[in-house]
Amino acid sequence: MTGSETRWLDADQQQNWRAFIVGSTLLMDTLDRELRQAHGVSMAEYEILVRLSESPDRTLRMAEIADSMQHSRSRVTHTVSRMEKAGLIRREAASGDKRGVDAVMTPEGWALLEAAAHTHVTGVREHFVDVAPRADFDAMGRVMNAVSDQLLAANPCFEDIR
Repeated sequence: MTGSETRWLDADQQQNWRAFIVGSTLLMDTLDRELRQAHGVSMAEYEILVRLSESPDRTLRMAEIADSMQHSRSRVTHTVSRMEKAGLIRREAASGDKRGVDAVMTPEGWALLEAAAHTHVTGVREHFVDVAPRADFDAMGRVMNAVSDQLLAANPCFEDIR
């Protein structure tokens, strides 16, 4: 594609795009910092605990965790290793398929999640939900769902998320 074929962003689109990039980066960094300061857990670790809490027996295959978070399997393995050392998760052979590995939330992981959830939800509300009128927030949700749908449909590498 040559420069003459590029559909450049107009000034308003460029400004909104940059606002999205800066705002989402600052938001995620702030939520991560709040969790680390209050509970000694990163946003990625918190998200793993959330996914385990929503699963039967608080157990998920390691591959499912990676797919649901859009992280590489090696990145999830590294994070789970830290969490296992902290006593928040244990790993065991997957039931019915000894080739797979399950992550299982421990009682200590559950207790941390219960404590950290208040901090996280308060931060999400304070720094994100409550800063925009409901109609704008709903519109942002529709836009991001459309983006997700389009990217999922166009990329076979996202097949496991659908």
